[in-house]
Amino acid sequence: MADKEEPQPEHGFRFWPPHGIRIRTPRLELRLPDTALLDDLAAVSADGVHDPTEMPFSVPWTDGSPEERGRSTFQYQLGLIAEWRPERWAFGLAVMRGGKPVGLQELAAADFGVTREAETGSWLGLAHQNQGIGTEMRAAALHFAFERLGAHAVTSAAMTDNTRSLAVSRKLGYVPDGVKVIAVRGEARTLRRLRLDRERWEAHRTVPVEVAGWTQECRELFAA
Repeated sequence: MADKEEPQPEHGFRFWPPHGIRIRTPRLELRLPDTALLDDLAAVSADGVHDPTEMPFSVPWTDGSPEERGRSTFQYQLGLIAEWRPERWAFGLAVMRGGKPVGLQELAAADFGVTREAETGSWLGLAHQNQGIGTEMRAAALHFAFERLGAHAVTSAAMTDNTRSLAVSRKLGYVPDGVKVIAVRGEARTLRRLRLDRERWEAHRTVPVEVAGWTQECRELFAA
């Protein structure tokens, strides 16, 4: 599917054009959530994204009650827009399947205009795991990073015991990029870093992706 550069829809996005970006794969659509969609997305996180006895994230934001998880998701996503600068941004995309949110895919960067490197992070509701959605939504973010933003490389990271996340990275062509020991819940955990350059991305891409709503205004906000 070919990418499309087109004007924003008539119903809005004059002052925040990234809201008009749509990234589509055969089963999914990724887009920046408005407040109504964000509330639905928060409900997905409230229902759980991993076994509570485990902690796959370096920041344990999923600890706490379902209401606390949902509220944390809502506030965090609003904060990403409030703190956005071309020099440091995080693009938090609601992952939609059948018109309903199933998870979140983030693409973030610091000084992207200089480094041409970005980093991915994501979570997926428990009810939607083990269906290949994690691979498809990451593939969508990678296409956007390399094809629309002009990235030279994209990085990721996962705990060494997070086998599903590491399997997605291997499938998409990432290579090991070292390890880092961090403190999570007061314990030492080992984080495995991974790296994907444009050449390996092109060699391993299998998911068709199209991007709509990409404009010059968006390009400037991303320092693309």
